[in-house]
Amino acid sequence: MGRGGQALARVAVVVRAGAAPLWWFGLLAAGLGAVFPVSLTGRRIGLLAGAALFIVTAAVVFLARRRRYAHFAKAASRAAKADFLQDRSVTVRTWRRAWRWWLLIGFLAAAGSSFALPGAGGLLMAGVGAGLWLKAGWLGRLERTGDALVWVRTDWVPKGAPVGKKVRGFRATGLGAGDAAPGGARRR
Repeated sequence: MGRGGQALARVAVVVRAGAAPLWWFGLLAAGLGAVFPVSLTGRRIGLLAGAALFIVTAAVVFLARRRRYAHFAKAASRAAKADFLQDRSVTVRTWRRAWRWWLLIGFLAAAGSSFALPGAGGLLMAGVGAGLWLKAGWLGRLERTGDALVWVRTDWVPKGAPVGKKVRGFRATGLGAGDAAPGGARRR
C-alpha cells in the first residue's frame, strides 16, 4: 500500500467467516449420521453425545481468547487515512478459500464418525460454528460499547485467528466505516 497504509480486515468478520460453513456442514454430517443408523452405539446414544459435544464446543469456542480480543480492542490505535478497509465479502471469501480443504476434511471426518456415534461428529462441527457466531456477536457488543469498529492487518491473519501469534494489535475506526455492521453482519 502506498504511503505507509495497510490493508485492514474487520476482526468480527474474520471470526464470523467460518461460522456458516461449519454450522451447515456440521448439521449435514449430523443429519447423515441420524438418517443412516448403521453404527456401533445406536442413534440415540450418538445424538445425545453429539448434543453434549455441541454445547461444550460452542462454549469453549465462544470463551477462547476473549481476554486477548478485549485487550486488543481497548488498546486499538486509530486507523490511518492511508489504510485500506477490506470489504466484508472479500474477507469472507479469503478466509473460506484458505480453509476450504480443512472444511472438507472436517465434514468427511464428521460424517465418517457416524459409524461409531451417529451425528456426534457433525454436532461437534456445528458447535464450533455456533461458538464463532456467538463470539462475533460478543465482538459486536464490544464494538458498540467502545463506539469503534476494530480491524486487523490482513498480512497478520492469512490463515490464522485475528488474535494469533503474529497479531500485535488492532486498529479502530468509527462505527460508520466499512460495509459490515458491528459483529460482522451485513449492513441493512
